[in-house]
Amino acid sequence: MTIGVSIVGSGHTQFGRLQENLEELIVAATREAVEDSGIDPNDIDAVFLGHFNSGMVTDGFASSLIHQAYPQLRFKPGMRAENACASGSAAIHAGMNMIRAGQARTVLVVGAEKMTSRSTKEVTQALAGAGYQNDPAEASLSFPQVFGVAARDYDARYGSPLDAMAKIAMKNHANAMSNPLAHMHKEFTFEHCSTVSEMNPEIAPPLRLTDCSLVTDGAAALILTTDVNAATFPKSVAMRAAEHVNDFLPMSRRDFLAFEGPERAFAQAFKAANVTLEDIDFAEVHDCFTIAELLTYEAMGLAPKGQGARALEDGTVYRGGALPVNLSGGLKAKGHPVGATGVSMHALAFRQLTNQAGDLQVPGAELGLLFNMGGSAVANYVSVLEARKV
Repeated sequence: MTIGVSIVGSGHTQFGRLQENLEELIVAATREAVEDSGIDPNDIDAVFLGHFNSGMVTDGFASSLIHQAYPQLRFKPGMRAENACASGSAAIHAGMNMIRAGQARTVLVVGAEKMTSRSTKEVTQALAGAGYQNDPAEASLSFPQVFGVAARDYDARYGSPLDAMAKIAMKNHANAMSNPLAHMHKEFTFEHCSTVSEMNPEIAPPLRLTDCSLVTDGAAALILTTDVNAATFPKSVAMRAAEHVNDFLPMSRRDFLAFEGPERAFAQAFKAANVTLEDIDFAEVHDCFTIAELLTYEAMGLAPKGQGARALEDGTVYRGGALPVNLSGGLKAKGHPVGATGVSMHALAFRQLTNQAGDLQVPGAELGLLFNMGGSAVANYVSVLEARKV
């Protein structure tokens, strides 16, 4: 019988351009998660860190920085998980697998990244390392350029996605206004997001500045334990499904617009959780670029291929809609500290499902859907989280 896993505590630093170094961010998120759960640090059996790095900081042995939070963590097993922008979810899965294997009852998972101490050029170069390096054409592309190609291909196959992308940017910035942890608290009009200007230049045509996620510092943390043990905690959320699908790294070996890896991960998660999309109350998805969120609508089944804009036109994905997407502001406005992103999604979903989300709260939310992606839809993680029945 498979051992069920639940979340019983969360920590989350402010996201943004922060003064704290990587160690300080990791320690802050760790301590908040431990205090939120009420667990004794002695009862944590292992620690896992999601951290992409790629040379952005000099902390090469970052997994052991978690131990700085409490002396009781000394001698606990620790490791770092890396799967590009899905490193946080990779760490969660590593922790869950240790619990399911019976080697731990309770684990601490932290996701963290320090990015703003590097220039935009340096960060862009570091992130590009998550692309395929053995094809000169692909290796020469930055990730804005990769998703710029996707937007151009979408236009050629289905029609222009630019208005839908502008609406996604506008929606996510409006949502972030209610998230005190978000990097950017600034609303944008549709005119601003849809118009190329000095304030909104093209970054990688046709992607505009408002189509791109933010370079951000931050950390988030979770306490995971067995479902049986979770019943002894004051609040818990069940990991009803957690699926991981990896696709080929070279883009030349797949149809990027088909988003087959994400689509498969969503389908597997719905099957494992025994739910349909209609059962879900909210979703946090990987909008590294606005075209990615549009493709995700189609991968999860909100609209047929090439018709993702429907989910915006009918109001489905807005706050108050049938399936609000990225109430946190998403990567677009909450920020994208790469290793922290997947853990942040789970931490904020935990708060939603335990009625602790403040102004972000979806009344009566019972099921949350999360999608964290590494690279150009290469590493794909989908989770379904369920509020504990009282």
